[in-house]
Amino acid sequence: MLASPRWEALAAAGARPQRPLWASTSVKDPAYPDTRYVTDLVAPGVINTMPEATLRAVADHAQIPTDSVRGHYAEARQVLRDLEAVGVDFGDVTEGLESNGLAAFEASWRDLGDQIAARLRHPEEGRTTRL
Repeated sequence: MLASPRWEALAAAGARPQRPLWASTSVKDPAYPDTRYVTDLVAPGVINTMPEATLRAVADHAQIPTDSVRGHYAEARQVLRDLEAVGVDFGDVTEGLESNGLAAFEASWRDLGDQIAARLRHPEEGRTTRL
């Protein structure tokens, strides 16, 4: 798509491609290195958001590759075939993850809005507390 004449015209007019986002890439399993989901998901044009503890770990001791994704396409395809062979429907898994992720982001957004609204209603209560 990014090599098409249509895209080239859009890019010439200032359009930029949408970039994939790895969201909140902290490690949940203590058996994994604390930078695993940062160093293992490096690719050009990708955004990675992470909690402060992960960011500090990356700054402290991560070895960041130039691209840790593109050289593993064949392995990834095999994993998907293996999952399908044991009855795991990748489409169902990704749909569930997307639904759960959206619900979590929406809940956080509502909570933030509620906190801001409460501060606006009662600004005197916000003098000694932080969001």
